[in-house]
Amino acid sequence: MIDLRSDTVTRPTEAMRAAMARADVGDDVWRDDPTVVAFEAEVAERAGMAAGLFVPSGTQGNLTALLAHCQRGEAFIAGQSSHIYRDEGGGAAALGSIQAQPIAHQVDGTLDLGAIEGAIVGEDIHHTRTRLLALENTYNGKVMPAAWQADATALARRHGLATHLDGARLFNASVATGRSLAALCKGFDSVSLCFSKGLGAPVGSVLIGDAGFIQRARRWRKTLGGGMRQVGILAAGCRHALEHHVERLAEDHHSARRLSEGLAGIDEVEVKACDTNMVFIALPRDHCQALEAFMASRGILLAAGPRTRLVTHLDVGEDDIESVVAAFKTYFSQV
Repeated sequence: MIDLRSDTVTRPTEAMRAAMARADVGDDVWRDDPTVVAFEAEVAERAGMAAGLFVPSGTQGNLTALLAHCQRGEAFIAGQSSHIYRDEGGGAAALGSIQAQPIAHQVDGTLDLGAIEGAIVGEDIHHTRTRLLALENTYNGKVMPAAWQADATALARRHGLATHLDGARLFNASVATGRSLAALCKGFDSVSLCFSKGLGAPVGSVLIGDAGFIQRARRWRKTLGGGMRQVGILAAGCRHALEHHVERLAEDHHSARRLSEGLAGIDEVEVKACDTNMVFIALPRDHCQALEAFMASRGILLAAGPRTRLVTHLDVGEDDIESVVAAFKTYFSQV
């Protein structure tokens, strides 16, 4: 199958499975797992942070950060369509009694600085106090502008807010720009990094920050059920991805460009955007269901809709891109 639904569908390589099988393990709740301890420290060092915390998922990493930064009845600001606000089950409200203040995204994916500042609420007892600004990089595949990100975090500092970055695909941003992980994390109090998307590990994210923050986060991870035991087996897969799968993300970006160029030649398909490893296309509404079924019959998985996201990853090769474009052309030539 050629699966373009997301880069979360990647499967561990044989080399990654071998690394996982060799992992030295212990009880991570007791902080006895040497593989996890070493991996957390390595990720934190690369990101220019003091400490790290291995968590099962990016969603848990973001929620743990929100709980560590905010008290019950406080608020965080985030993008209206950001993952942390829209796609994580309302965990902040459901489990933390933390209120979200969404801000509309601009065309380039950023948030208007004036809108952010206008949404900040201080110590007035009548209102929910704003405690945190949460940003996302990449956003829909777009790398957030460095100058804007610096201005946004500086604005948060002036108002006494903490800052968190959902960096689920921050390695894509690093490869696309040539900027180091530490440079992309600068200005943030905490960052969540995912290893189970484009990097291809089966499970795992790392939440990074200063030592005090990670100590609070570790307690919340346990409360959320994220304290695991011989988890070095999973951390070893992530560590293999960190060592071997980062630079190859450029191949996924190249594949996305080739895919967008191929689809642009089909009259019924409108390419709306292509950034890093994501291609967004507009499809005729009355063809979405039939197109999805046709592609599945050809061994190609996608979630077709009027606005469709196609994601390239390490399980999608050059020949696969040609097959996908050919299948699109065949479908629309028949109808």
